[in-house]
Amino acid sequence: MKTPAQPAVILPGEAARWQDYLSLLKPRVMSLVVFTALTGMICAGRAMNPILAAVAILCIAAGAGGSAALNMAYDADIDALMRRTRRRAIPAGRVQAADALALGIVLSLFSVGIMGVAVNWLAAALLAFTILFYAVVYTLWLKRRTPQNIVIGGLAGALPPVVGWAAASGQAPLDAWLLVAIVFFWTPPHFWALSLYTSGDYAEAGVPMMPVVRGAASTRRQILVYSLILAPLGLAPAFTGLGGPVYLAVAAVGGLALVILAARLALSHAGEPAPPLPAGRPEGLYDVRVAARPARDLFVASLVYLFALFAALLVEHTPLIASLGLAPVVGLTT
Repeated sequence: MKTPAQPAVILPGEAARWQDYLSLLKPRVMSLVVFTALTGMICAGRAMNPILAAVAILCIAAGAGGSAALNMAYDADIDALMRRTRRRAIPAGRVQAADALALGIVLSLFSVGIMGVAVNWLAAALLAFTILFYAVVYTLWLKRRTPQNIVIGGLAGALPPVVGWAAASGQAPLDAWLLVAIVFFWTPPHFWALSLYTSGDYAEAGVPMMPVVRGAASTRRQILVYSLILAPLGLAPAFTGLGGPVYLAVAAVGGLALVILAARLALSHAGEPAPPLPAGRPEGLYDVRVAARPARDLFVASLVYLFALFAALLVEHTPLIASLGLAPVVGLTT
């Protein structure tokens, strides 16, 4: 693993726009957090005032954005060294790290406080733990110290379903933690697939991602192992009563496809050293070499898989589907 000899120099850039501050919140990650939290909220099956439901979702979004801003403030030095992150607002000099830190603290405190006062304190406590785990345990400790950073740190990204469930019901039952487990075991194959074709970035920045520390072959095997665990785990909600036949079909087909792609990746040479791309050819995040395409394909497919699982739960827990006798539901009501 290559360790940077000195901190990156972050040059002054153009004046910040509102879009730069929005980017600090990692909107794409936030959208996934909100989606899984909303699924947990709906699957709780408790009547909830729509205004309080909206407040809960706002708090979860603000908490996710706040922890992302804290992450970006601390990681600005390594972001400046990586091709896919060097144009972010802080390393590009458009936003100061201190401003991102302040934004993250304010959003985090706001989200937890409002969740506790307006919704309930169990949901607020779970949200606070999620923020602290991502901003402190993952960002400050795990990310730069262990190749298991994504595995352990993935707990932060896995918790939103139980936060949403607790917001709706004031409880955190086994089914809610089952959704957490699905996202938790989904995280390593998803992010390690990405790291296989961006490992040069992580090596340059001195981040001990699995392909940098253990090698590409070991990472590919571990992705397959996690996928073999995830596929049957994804079926579990259909047998606890949380998911119905629609969910079972989606989980079965999606899980099989995921395992096939993971096996294809394990047999490939993705992540191995390769000749540079021809001069003048763009090298975007999704413009990968032929050998790395199995990693890119699994990365994209894993996103589709997780979305499909949670979308199936949402569909089955809507009044229309419930009226057809496919799944019981108690939705958000006045």
